[in-house]
Amino acid sequence: MAVTRVAVAAALSVAPLSSSRCRQVALPSSCRTLPTAATCCSTRASKPLQAAAAPAAGAVDEETASSPPSDPGKGVENLVIIGSGPAGYTAAIYAARANLKPVVFEGYQVGGVPGGQLMTTTEVENFPGFPDGITGPDLMDRMRKQAERWGAELHQEDVEFVNVKTSPFVIRSSDREVKSHSVIIATGATAKRLRLPREDEFWSRGISACAICDGASPLYKGQVLAVVGGGDTATEEAIYLTKYARHVHLLVRSHQLRASKAMQDRVLNNPNITVHFNTEAMDVVGNDKGQMSGIQLKRIDTGEESVLEVKGLFYGIGHTPNSQLLRGQIELDTAGYILVQEGSAKTSVEGVFAAGDVQDHEWRQAVTAAGSGCVAALSVERYLVANNLLVEFHQPVHEETKKEITDKDVSMGFDISHTKHKGQVIDEFGQHVHFVEIDIEEDPEIAEAAGIMGTPCVQFFKNKEMIRK
Repeated sequence: MAVTRVAVAAALSVAPLSSSRCRQVALPSSCRTLPTAATCCSTRASKPLQAAAAPAAGAVDEETASSPPSDPGKGVENLVIIGSGPAGYTAAIYAARANLKPVVFEGYQVGGVPGGQLMTTTEVENFPGFPDGITGPDLMDRMRKQAERWGAELHQEDVEFVNVKTSPFVIRSSDREVKSHSVIIATGATAKRLRLPREDEFWSRGISACAICDGASPLYKGQVLAVVGGGDTATEEAIYLTKYARHVHLLVRSHQLRASKAMQDRVLNNPNITVHFNTEAMDVVGNDKGQMSGIQLKRIDTGEESVLEVKGLFYGIGHTPNSQLLRGQIELDTAGYILVQEGSAKTSVEGVFAAGDVQDHEWRQAVTAAGSGCVAALSVERYLVANNLLVEFHQPVHEETKKEITDKDVSMGFDISHTKHKGQVIDEFGQHVHFVEIDIEEDPEIAEAAGIMGTPCVQFFKNKEMIRK
């Protein structure tokens, strides 16, 4: 799609201007001195600039870009993304915008839900851009649509087999097999659960696996809460929750904490935390309104049962990374998280990248997962280019209906009250500036003579000479 450039040239000053009042205007670098008799000149675009449509030599045309679904007999893909969620969808958006036309398998392993852990949450209040919060499913749906809009090929299927020991890599789901030059693993991690009888009923409605994600929610703020676990994760969550909760109970199955000594000291010396040793959570208790009202507890040493009144229960028993498909093929840490080079998404296998919670055992936030998805996609593009493997699928060209420019449009363009900035230099000249519009499409020779390469551009002249300081 050709770039439209329209300039608006400003015009003759009908009254002499004192040179002491003229200030140099901060102009775009494309604006140069106009060697003609005009007094004042400016330029503006008549409509938003569109992406240039003329494809480079060798570019794929629209018909080629609309390729059929992946098939083992139809060549090798640039990129396959396994997993969705913030990491997978962000990687898909960036890769699609880079014209890689990524193939995305959205499903988790073992029949999980496309969209990741956020599909099981209610309000997400810490993702930038949503001051009033947004539901997890809605956020994932928006990301998915954005990836699809830019040309990502999405399949709601679970990947059952991956082979990254061959070149190209082989990825197989229940419905198709795809070969690819690169792979992004964004399969996430699954929060470990206690499997309480009413756990599913109160999940995200009283039970959570992320204190940082949900602790500040109105559902828990100012309430009495409980955390299950005895390691660093549980103690960190208990301490974090004291910022918002009235009091926090830490439920530990053993007779001692497994956390570091420093974390133990912080918990045991915090007056807002009560530690219950040899205590096991048996079930969740609800009230007549369907809200969580407490936890049924059992003392492991005595067998005594009781109900602890709390409004929320947080699991601090860890996560399991969904890296089973890659075991024995790429390097994992002792907990099963994919190891990546520091500050990158590169794994131990060239061409294989990891993003999101499957490689992040520390932060596990939606925004950090999205950021790592961006890094992974950009890394893939560099890898494909460096190894001469990239096949570029250009975005289809859409014809745009050219809008007729009316006198009202022109006058609006010169109405300073409609601009974001007030135009202090023009205001200073009062009524002593006359404006003339120049359409650089219709008068390209004027634009060329003025050295105008783009819009918007403003040039001020006095007595047929450019005003300069």
